[in-house]
Amino acid sequence: MDLNYTEAQRAFRSEVRDWLARHVPAQALASYDTREGFEQHRVWEATLADARLSSVTWPEALDGRGSDLFDWLIFEEEYYRANAPMRVNQNGILLLGPTLMEYGSAAQKARFLPPMARCDDMWAQGWSEPNAGSDMAAISSRAVRDGDGYVINGQKTWSTRALFANWMFGLFRSDPTSTRHHGLSYLLVPLDTRGITIRPIKALNGKQAFAEVFFDDVRVSADNLVGAEGQGWNVAMATAGFERGLLLRSPARFQRTAKRLVELYRSHRAQADRDPSLRQAVLQAWMGAEAYNLASYHTVSRIAKGGKVGAEASTNKIFWSELDLQMHETALRILGPRAELIDDPEVNEWLEGFLFAQAGPIYAGSNEIQRNIIAERVLDLPKN
Repeated sequence: MDLNYTEAQRAFRSEVRDWLARHVPAQALASYDTREGFEQHRVWEATLADARLSSVTWPEALDGRGSDLFDWLIFEEEYYRANAPMRVNQNGILLLGPTLMEYGSAAQKARFLPPMARCDDMWAQGWSEPNAGSDMAAISSRAVRDGDGYVINGQKTWSTRALFANWMFGLFRSDPTSTRHHGLSYLLVPLDTRGITIRPIKALNGKQAFAEVFFDDVRVSADNLVGAEGQGWNVAMATAGFERGLLLRSPARFQRTAKRLVELYRSHRAQADRDPSLRQAVLQAWMGAEAYNLASYHTVSRIAKGGKVGAEASTNKIFWSELDLQMHETALRILGPRAELIDDPEVNEWLEGFLFAQAGPIYAGSNEIQRNIIAERVLDLPKN
C-alpha cells in the first residue's frame, strides 16, 4: 500500500481544510438530541451540501463530489481536525444512501437522494424490536401487501433519530408464514403517516436520543419497497455492512479522541503517573487509533482494486467500539473522582463520550453477534 498522497488528493485536502476554516461555527451547536440542536445541525448539513461536502462519495448528479473512498477518508480527517459539528443525518447519507445506490430503482434514487443530501429529509432506522434486538432475523412487525401498498403493524424500538426524523427505513415481515431471514422486505416509511405513534426513550445522559415507534394499520406505497419483496434481508445486510465497516465510524473520529486523551494525560501527568498502567493505556489508545486508520486505508485500497467488504466488517465493528470504550474509560481514570462532576467543563465532554461509548458494543449489531459471524463466516468454525 502506497501511503503517499497524490497531487489531486493533497489539493482536495487543502480545499476542504480552507472551506472548513471559513464555515465551521465559532460556537458549538446545541445537542442534536434536542429539537433546537437537531434543527441547528440540519442547517449545518445544508451548508455542507451547498459545497457538495455532505456526501463526497456520491455521484455529482446526486449532489455529491463523485470522489472515491480515499477522498472520503481525507475529508473525515480534516472534518474532525476542524472540530466541525457531529453529523445528524448519518443514517441517511452514510447508510441508506449507499444502499439505495446499490438496490434502489432509478425513481427511488431521484426521489430520495437529493433531499437526503441536503437534510430536507432526515432518516431514522427501523431494525430493533422488543423481541428482536441483536437478532434481526427474529423481526415480527408485519407489512402485508394490499393492492398498490403495504399495511404495517408492529413496533420498532431503540430507533435513533426517530423522534425528530421524518422518514424511517427498516425491515418488516411481508410473508406471515416465513421464519428467520426469509420473507422480510425493506421499506421506506414516512413517519407522519396516519397510524404511527412515536414515543421518546431517554439515554443514559438523560437526553432523548432514541424512540420507540408503533405501527397500527399504517399504509405505505409499494413504490417504497427497496429491492424485491421478501428479499429484504440481503438489502439490510448491505446497510449493516456500511454501518459495521468503514462508513459509520471513520478512523479520524478515534484519532481525534486519542489526541485529546494524550493531551489530557500530559496536563494531569503528575497525578496520572501514580498509576503506571495509565501511561500504558494512553499509549495503547493512540496505537489503536493509528492501527484502525492504517487498516481502513488498506481496506479502501482493496476496494479500489475491485474487492468487497464482507463478513470481516464485523471485526471492524468490534475493534472501533471497544477502542472507543477503552479510550473514555482511560480518560475518566486520569480525571479520578472529578470525572463524576457533570458541570465541570473539562470533564463534561469526556463523561458524555463515556456514556455514549457504552452503547458501542451494542448498536450496529452487538459484539457477541459479531463474534459469532466472524467464527462462522470468516474462520469457518463449526457451530457445535
